[in-house]
Amino acid sequence: MALEGHTVERAYSAADALRRAVLFQAQVVLLDIGLPEIDGYEVARRLRLLPELRDTRLIAVTGYGQPRDRERARAAGFDEHLIKPVSTASVARALGGMPREPARR
Repeated sequence: MALEGHTVERAYSAADALRRAVLFQAQVVLLDIGLPEIDGYEVARRLRLLPELRDTRLIAVTGYGQPRDRERARAAGFDEHLIKPVSTASVARALGGMPREPARR
């Protein structure tokens, strides 16, 4: 799947997100905080422990928007914190000039 020139992978569980991020070598992970098995904060902490994902940009997508929520996201390893509903424009700002993938032939 492609979106705005970026290849997109989707995961529907925390375990799947961790697996796919490694397999896909994700440059960016948009991660919901309110996950059923383990929360997005813990997923972010686990992603940050993986050397192959040390440069991955982690973006929290959440309904939690208080200052303490932003601090908690930063402490867990997130680079950005977006409040739901998330617009395409806010995602574009969070990506802030990340290069698009070259066109595939």
